[in-house]
Amino acid sequence: MNLQHHLERFHQAPGPTRAILWALAAGFTFSVLNMMVRSLSLQLHPFETQFLRNLFSVVAMLPLVLRSGWASFMPSSVGGHFSRGAVHTLGITLWFYALPHLALADTTAIGYTGPIFTMIGAAYLLGEKMRWDRWVAAIVGFCGVLIVVGPRLAGSGDWYSLVMLASAPVFSLSFLLTKLLTRRDSPAVIVIWQGITVSVLSLPLALWFWTWPTPTQWLLFAVAGVLGSLGHFCITHSLKAADMSASQPVKFLDLMWATMWGFIVWGDTPSSYTLAGGVVIVGATIWIARRESRRAHAEAHGR
Repeated sequence: MNLQHHLERFHQAPGPTRAILWALAAGFTFSVLNMMVRSLSLQLHPFETQFLRNLFSVVAMLPLVLRSGWASFMPSSVGGHFSRGAVHTLGITLWFYALPHLALADTTAIGYTGPIFTMIGAAYLLGEKMRWDRWVAAIVGFCGVLIVVGPRLAGSGDWYSLVMLASAPVFSLSFLLTKLLTRRDSPAVIVIWQGITVSVLSLPLALWFWTWPTPTQWLLFAVAGVLGSLGHFCITHSLKAADMSASQPVKFLDLMWATMWGFIVWGDTPSSYTLAGGVVIVGATIWIARRESRRAHAEAHGR
């Protein structure tokens, strides 16, 4: 009864509030997934890891497809999904290629340029209103990330740092295309077609560098497939619920999840910089979440 009550309250919440909660769930899910993927990309070639991760994402969705029927998962435009899949494939190819060669701090700092690209794209490509408080939350959140990773940036990586940086605007374009697809297709359709298109497009590179995984690696890929589908399901719901710019500042909380898992799994003790940056990030997230909720409530009541 309590669970049903909470679900009803969630569905009745304003769009920006639901978008933020979905984004939080996605960030936590991807933090677990990224731990597994990084480990696998150090054992197998990154291009093979990329292909298998997405292939098992499709496998994880098969029970839903079999229950509902394939007709329920036909998109409004197959070409549109392949276009989005091509962009996303390029992004994850760059990301996976650079991942094994960069320090975690460098990867984190570069990756957090993504929300800025996404907000700019949402303003100019989707015509979303860029309210001042969303920009403030994004900038403050990014400053919080720099507080955490700035003292540890090694400045190493050279070419790979540029490759990782190039993936950020590509991923942002992929999310913008996803936002457009949510106007016509359901989150489930978008998630399964992402898995299909990325698997098909990344197969040639995977075959070129193919090495047969061990039984343990196959199992990890199966788990990664479930997590990947769940994470993208949450992202798609977040994009569908409200303007993209409303939930982008929440992405900076992903650094807190990474810090938490680093402490639990590898015993990495958070530094004073991590704690200070975490306070800034969480503060910015709570601030923008409250403002978005109040704004949506005021608009709903015609104020």
